[in-house]
Amino acid sequence: MTTPANSSNYSIQTRLVISFSILLFVFLGLTSVVLDRAFRNSIEAGASERLQVQIYLLLAAAEFSDGEFYFLGDLREPRFGQLNSGLYGFISRPSLGELWRSDSARAFSLLDAQVLRQSVQIGETQFSKTMSADNEEYFVLSYGILWEDGISEFNFTVMENAAPYYSEISNFRTSLWSWLGGAALLLLLVQYFLMRWGLSPLYRMARDLKQIEAGEKNQLAENYPQELQGVTKNLNVLIETERKQQERYRTTLGDLAHSLKTPLAVIAGVMQTLSKKPDDSNEQLGAVEEQLGRMNQIVSYQLQRAVQSNNSSALARQVLVKPIVEKVLDALAKVYRAKSVSVTQYLDPNAIFYGDERDLLEVLGNVLDNAFKYGRGEVSIKTDSRIESFQGLEIVIEDNGYGISEEKQEFVLQRGARADTLVQGQGIGLAVVTDIVSSYGGTILVGPSDLGGAKITMGFNSPRQTT
Repeated sequence: MTTPANSSNYSIQTRLVISFSILLFVFLGLTSVVLDRAFRNSIEAGASERLQVQIYLLLAAAEFSDGEFYFLGDLREPRFGQLNSGLYGFISRPSLGELWRSDSARAFSLLDAQVLRQSVQIGETQFSKTMSADNEEYFVLSYGILWEDGISEFNFTVMENAAPYYSEISNFRTSLWSWLGGAALLLLLVQYFLMRWGLSPLYRMARDLKQIEAGEKNQLAENYPQELQGVTKNLNVLIETERKQQERYRTTLGDLAHSLKTPLAVIAGVMQTLSKKPDDSNEQLGAVEEQLGRMNQIVSYQLQRAVQSNNSSALARQVLVKPIVEKVLDALAKVYRAKSVSVTQYLDPNAIFYGDERDLLEVLGNVLDNAFKYGRGEVSIKTDSRIESFQGLEIVIEDNGYGISEEKQEFVLQRGARADTLVQGQGIGLAVVTDIVSSYGGTILVGPSDLGGAKITMGFNSPRQTT
């Protein structure tokens, strides 16, 4: 079943292109409105100034006598004398209306004759628009004067057809939108290529991840931009953790197969004995049951180790070490009661293990079990988190056994290796300890003890050192 496309499926580039395109068109739209308004106002202001000049021409040539206006000579503006030229002059009084009109206005009629009756203050101009009887728009400029007798007020009015001005405005708009449209297209193209360049590290990361998935690369490169370095670092950590987890699964299967060899061999021998000596069935069945229990413990343990992840994180829990040590020592004292092992403890009450409590139990259990098993009745354990040579937790376990020779100190840390083949065991205890310590970024060392036996030193980094 397919789901309909929605905005959440858009790529980052598509989202950015749409967002910036909307922003660009809004900006250019507002810019065009502002420029158009400014140009229109400029045109009207220019028209007003030109009409003011025409009024001055009328004033310079006008004469008033016996209640009538007349002009001594031809006006300097020839359009005043051309019929329907589009430039018309009027002289009027608010109380009487029109008193004189230029020759060009002989056939001109206004849609609203009250325009010539408007009251204009002496010495001031009034700019407006009006319509002619044939529905053409005209710019109107009226100027109020007080004639030489000091009592007569007149309005000198000039009207000019607005069509040429609007034609100029229309041409400007066409040119403006053409230029803005071209600029918008150019900016969109530039934006697209800049965005492709800006997002190229993400495309490269996607290609690198596909190559990692195909096995062509081991991890992401470090030459990514600063904003992606945190992501690439975390992805590399995730990839490395997954590889370690896969390796842990393979190791666990090998450990499980290796650990089950001995119980299976015992069970096979018991079954052969049962087939030959049926009278000893109760004793033999007890041995089988014991080995089956041992196998169940091995399987449970290996499954637990198989799902364990790297816990060397700054978000790991804090576990007090001293109570865990005491719990393990109490259990081992019961197991090795017949051996009467003496334990010397140097435990830092403030020592903290940053990780899973079960891992700490596994480590202490394996190493202390070896100390109890191979020692000759004396064991020492020391925990410290305040040493100068190491910032973190250090655990030192010693015994007074026969020790481990120098040439075998590295060997015993390997999986399946045993320094003493006469004592029962699978040889995976110290290997498991090594795996756990390594998963926390720590170290494990095997050396001679002052007690005469072996000395196991384990160091766990604090989260500050492992991040």
